[in-house]
Amino acid sequence: MTSTLETQPAAAPAPAGAVREVRVAIIGSGFAGLAMGIGLKKRGETDFVLLERADEVGGTWRDNTYPGAACDVQSNLYSFSFAPNPDWPRSYSEQPEIQAYLQATADRFAVREHCVFGADVTSARWDDDARRWRVTTTAGEFRARVLISAAGALADPTYPDIPGLDTFAGTLMHSARWNSGHDLTGENVAVIGTGASAIQIVPAIQPLVQSLAVYQRTAAWVVPRTDHPVKPLMRALYRVVPGLQKAVRGGLYLMRELLVVGMAKRRRFLKPVQRMAQAHLMRQVRDPKLRAALTPNFTIGCKRILISNNYYPAVSAPNAELVTAGIAEVRPHSIVDRDGVERPADTIVMATGFHVTDLPIAEKIAGRGGHTLAEEWADGMVSNRSTTVAGFPNLFLLVGPNVGVGHTSMVYMIESQVTYVDEALRAMDAEGLEVLETTPEAAQAYRDLIARKSRGTVWVAGGCASWYLDKQGHNTTLWPDFTFRFRKLLRTLDRENYVGMPAGAPARTSEVAA
Repeated sequence: MTSTLETQPAAAPAPAGAVREVRVAIIGSGFAGLAMGIGLKKRGETDFVLLERADEVGGTWRDNTYPGAACDVQSNLYSFSFAPNPDWPRSYSEQPEIQAYLQATADRFAVREHCVFGADVTSARWDDDARRWRVTTTAGEFRARVLISAAGALADPTYPDIPGLDTFAGTLMHSARWNSGHDLTGENVAVIGTGASAIQIVPAIQPLVQSLAVYQRTAAWVVPRTDHPVKPLMRALYRVVPGLQKAVRGGLYLMRELLVVGMAKRRRFLKPVQRMAQAHLMRQVRDPKLRAALTPNFTIGCKRILISNNYYPAVSAPNAELVTAGIAEVRPHSIVDRDGVERPADTIVMATGFHVTDLPIAEKIAGRGGHTLAEEWADGMVSNRSTTVAGFPNLFLLVGPNVGVGHTSMVYMIESQVTYVDEALRAMDAEGLEVLETTPEAAQAYRDLIARKSRGTVWVAGGCASWYLDKQGHNTTLWPDFTFRFRKLLRTLDRENYVGMPAGAPARTSEVAA
């Protein structure tokens, strides 16, 4: 059967003030949004838009421009499988190279022409009568047959609730909203947080500042970063023999997947990794007191494993201090810890992470009956195959619940989801369905599956509290198994778990069309 999604021309820009009709609206233009747009483009779909609140593609890699920003997954794996880049300058790429890659990929596959920049989505509501999504943005209104959220989990930063923070008279910035025009040279700087962003920022700014106070709530496990320049000969080989780069990618994938054995199956297999991290700490930190403060009290992998060769030397430097007493209050020109010690601060850098288990986009998306995703997920995020939610017809979530991975490339997971969404769209076309919606039973079964797979894993039983778990202690962030099993699960549409409404059918009869 000819696909109705594939035979429609691109929608013409709507006049100012008018509602623009599109078949598919995608929120976000990071890795997930671009992958989805390229997937649509490859099968001939042209009537879609990528709604991007910024003025450029890139998502996380556009926004995180802090000093030292880089990926902790090797470049050959942290990239699209359909768009290998033989010219990565290093084995682990830095933010500018990844952002340039995303921009070039958007141009290469002609997706940029579908981007609507400056389009911050303020609300998206399902219209049951029209069987369309009504999407309101700062760039106008859209009406879409299908809505795909690719907003991502690392899109909206979290800010700590610290007494007196609003009285600070110096420069205050989040790692994800870096003020590149502010010179830190010679300043007294405080960094709040010791996660993935902080361990990159601290070594980058430590040589510049007069004093550096790093406020640590929980120590993290850090392993060596095996980064190195990619030799010109290897780049040339990648260009001439593309299969070589594909083989390297496969090897990296398998190597990282071995970590799942320890994280999700047999935690004793994590002991060699933890011993490596302990040896790394012993080698780089000679002061016993500082070393003790930097030693975590939980099993490695319970929180995200960090990689760095220069974080420990930076916090050990004469002008740096690790503060573990906690913050009592912020004053106009200083921070006071809970031991009563006051330290001067000209700039405060908050490396405090993102809204992950309480996605802000969930407050803006309202399904059947006007209920928002946030309301639906008040007791924890629930979905079918991490991609669809009961009561939210024709809505697909990329980088949704339980798609996260702590050991390998998110791009692998994103591509798996794009395949699943594409299968759903093909099913709608083949069956002439105007509406497709998963069932509550399917979502609950998937949640039960996640709970079973999470039981006994390092993320749940490793002795830490992490952003992988929601307020109820449920794992709603990570896929707790081998990622190839996630891909297998999403390779085809589980059509039996969906109900559909044919075009032209009376309203609210979706339950009769299985």
